[in-house]
Amino acid sequence: MLEFIIVIIILLFSIIIHEIAHGAAANFLGDPTARDAGRLTLNPMKHLDPIGSIIVPLTMIFISMASNLPAVIIGWAKPVPINPLNFRDKKYGQAKVALAGPGANLAIAVVFGIIIRFFPATNSLFLQNLELIFGYIVWLNLLLAIFNLIPIPPLDGSHILFTFLPRAFDGFKVFLYRYGFIILILFIFLFFNLLIPIISFFYKLIVGIPFIY
Repeated sequence: MLEFIIVIIILLFSIIIHEIAHGAAANFLGDPTARDAGRLTLNPMKHLDPIGSIIVPLTMIFISMASNLPAVIIGWAKPVPINPLNFRDKKYGQAKVALAGPGANLAIAVVFGIIIRFFPATNSLFLQNLELIFGYIVWLNLLLAIFNLIPIPPLDGSHILFTFLPRAFDGFKVFLYRYGFIILILFIFLFFNLLIPIISFFYKLIVGIPFIY
């Protein structure tokens, strides 16, 4: 139970940092909307969505426990408000802001992964537990970075994709915007396991050893 609580806390703050990175990037590009709304903060109360951050994840956990199915936890924080019309870079601004979230998660994974790699735990039980927590930080942030780069709305990858798609694909954009959430749910339940080998590869690349969970 304690390990589960630690994982939830890591996931929560990793998602918050992801959203802050979006807002900070937008602010850097000339859009102060997120800053003026007080969203560039680590205070969870500014980012929690009652449905996406609490009700839906808990429901998925209870469904998993009751049905003995593998745990698939779906959730989200409130997206930071952004006005692309304020961007100095009108052409690539949205792609840059979209990349900031996964980029922040990747940076966190690299920092804590390097700590594990070059400062391995000794026989100290405290350091071994700390290394386990750092391992979860690396794994979960790699998960957030890679998952959010999938080009399905409302994930960040869709904003990057739409930035570079030519006008001839406007109909495809409309289709994805209209049915993106349904497609995303189907992807999570049917193809989510395809991400695990990718995450494992980058974890071992950064840390030097496989993640045992």
